[in-house]
Amino acid sequence: MADDAEAPDLSEEPVPGPEDELAPEQPEDTDPADRTDADDGPPPRADRDEREEDGKGYDDLRRALGRRVYNNFYGVVDASGAAFGFGSAVAPGLAPGSVGPEEIDRALRFYLPPQPCFDDALGRLRSEHLVVLAGPDSSGRGAGSFALLRRVRGEHTGLRSLSPANSLAELAASSALKAGQAYVILDYVGEMNVDAVQAFEIRRLSEELRRKGSYLVITAPEATRRRLALKDHCVPWQAPDPVELFDHCRGRTPSADIPPDVVVELLERVAELRRPSDVVAAATGLADGLDAALQVLRDSDKELVRNWFRNEPAAGDLLPLAALAFLEGIPERNFEKASVLLGIHVRDWEQTGETAAGAADTTGTTALRGVTFEQTRARWKERATGLVRTERRSGPGQDPSRSERRIVFTSPRVRALVIGELHDLYGYELWYPVRQWLSRLSQVADLDIRTEVAQGVALYARHALAEVDESLLQVWADGIAAQRVTTALTLQFMCEDEQLAPQALNLALSWADNRGPARAVTTAMALTGTLGSLYRLEALNWLWFLTHRGERMAFAARRSLVLLLQTAEQDPERVLFTLRYVRTRIADTAQRSKGRSLALRTTAQLLEAERLEGPGTLAAALLRDIPGCARHLGLLWVSVLLSVCRRRAVRALCQTLTALRDDPAAADAVRALGEAMRGAMTPRQWKALGNDLPHALQHPDYAIPGTHRLAQVLLGSLRSRPTAGETTSRLPSSVPSVQGG
Repeated sequence: MADDAEAPDLSEEPVPGPEDELAPEQPEDTDPADRTDADDGPPPRADRDEREEDGKGYDDLRRALGRRVYNNFYGVVDASGAAFGFGSAVAPGLAPGSVGPEEIDRALRFYLPPQPCFDDALGRLRSEHLVVLAGPDSSGRGAGSFALLRRVRGEHTGLRSLSPANSLAELAASSALKAGQAYVILDYVGEMNVDAVQAFEIRRLSEELRRKGSYLVITAPEATRRRLALKDHCVPWQAPDPVELFDHCRGRTPSADIPPDVVVELLERVAELRRPSDVVAAATGLADGLDAALQVLRDSDKELVRNWFRNEPAAGDLLPLAALAFLEGIPERNFEKASVLLGIHVRDWEQTGETAAGAADTTGTTALRGVTFEQTRARWKERATGLVRTERRSGPGQDPSRSERRIVFTSPRVRALVIGELHDLYGYELWYPVRQWLSRLSQVADLDIRTEVAQGVALYARHALAEVDESLLQVWADGIAAQRVTTALTLQFMCEDEQLAPQALNLALSWADNRGPARAVTTAMALTGTLGSLYRLEALNWLWFLTHRGERMAFAARRSLVLLLQTAEQDPERVLFTLRYVRTRIADTAQRSKGRSLALRTTAQLLEAERLEGPGTLAAALLRDIPGCARHLGLLWVSVLLSVCRRRAVRALCQTLTALRDDPAAADAVRALGEAMRGAMTPRQWKALGNDLPHALQHPDYAIPGTHRLAQVLLGSLRSRPTAGETTSRLPSSVPSVQGG
């Protein structure tokens, strides 16, 4: 604890310092034109308009993320195989951090090393302590990296997963690498330095790993083999033979005898599988019965979708199905308008007779000539039988009496398969007008439409990531607020695919610096939600960096940091991680510096934040529901109280106590909060808070008996052990005492 004579005194105005050169602190929803005369005058009208537009974008983003946090996407949600929501289970190693031995055991339960690439990689890893597995997506690269590290480090050891956006050059020069460790980088997204520098740094990284007795396995796409810097460390990777893997799995699971004719069909269908995970699922599915396993292998959904496209549907049937792939589940009346709009874009495109420079050759693809587009609701019964169905339901938060008819696919997988077939069968003649149509929809006010567009574009990115990036996301990221929100949501949905998640991070970070303020705001928006949950340290570092940029970017970054904490409410580990991060950042700044003032403003906004869903402040919910939060929140509160932002801190404390007033169990959490705050303050500072808080609670919004009782718990519980010579302040006499306070 600081000496009493040198510590700031809450009962007096703070002494002016370097941070006072910043604009006076304003609530985030305050119009910049209302700022005080201490500023250099009101900001230009354009700046005010941009801030207002960004604020509306964040309101939309908050609504969208609120639905996802509670898995309330328009009714029934099938999230099988997806990291839906926040804090959901993800594949081992996908999120940076420690991967325990138990997780690795589960991932390798049915593992069969593919040869000869496994032995080649093992020899390279043992000699160089670094190897890159370069191969197709879904070829078992991740499991292969675990198996290789197990071979060199022992059977019952864990490992540490590093961010796919890590700079290998910085990794070699930093102190992040520890001795005797196993590291993995899954789906590495590459460097931005020149190859000559990379090659030197890659050699340095290998030498550093060898010196420390540690090992690093990197998984990457096949194209990585063409990078000169990594060429000497790459091993071409392939999936194991599907039939051999199937037999290997059957030998490790109990299964009944299978008739010879059925075995023939099983092996024929298994031989067509390309993903090891599908082969394992087929083998383990035999435990549920032979018929069930055959049903999975026959893949009726895929067959149904392929058969529909084999019939070469007319444009009048094709275009509505293509529209549905990007607008599933919205009210039918809205879908009809959007579907007709797609038809208009197609007709306009055909009437121009335009041939784009560099357009891909569409020979062999299905063309769209002589389009006539008439839509009737009755046609859906025969247009896509088995692929779609209709249902009636209301929208989020609406009364059931306002339910409407909506068109949906029979399963989420059918939607993904339809987009895959559209990509494989149709060329520029379809996709050019579809891209124009999607860009038009990305600007509409309807958040439900833009959310569905984002989900459809994320599914399309599985097949055409470069096209999605260059033709859609790069443009939208620099567009109006509605487009930037659509871009951010697209990246959230991309994180539900293990191969796309690192690419989503790479795209978001590519807009963060020297790409203009609008794209930097898009980065801040994107680093919330699933993306921020998966790559939490990367997201926090970049958002903190943006809080120190121009005011527009700083405004967005602070809002995103609040959203990160709000979406973590159901994930105690992520909450504590975020609070510790903010505390560390404050501690790393110099007293009375501009950086510290910016950090404290961000902290004040976190303490003031409301819950994403439900009444009350976020701090109140965290105190009530997450053990261990009280200490971190208390120390953050003290940091803000001892600054020019103290009025905001006192107000946030009043709001938090008010939100907890009706909770009988809140007293313990509030007492722990008070103990943490008291322990970090001098007697003089604590006494000043004892004066300020009761005075603030006289405001009509807080003048409630329950709130005053909790305030007495906060202040009085620690007054039971006053230091020698300390004079304790008291709450107003009208406030009843609390037994045991």
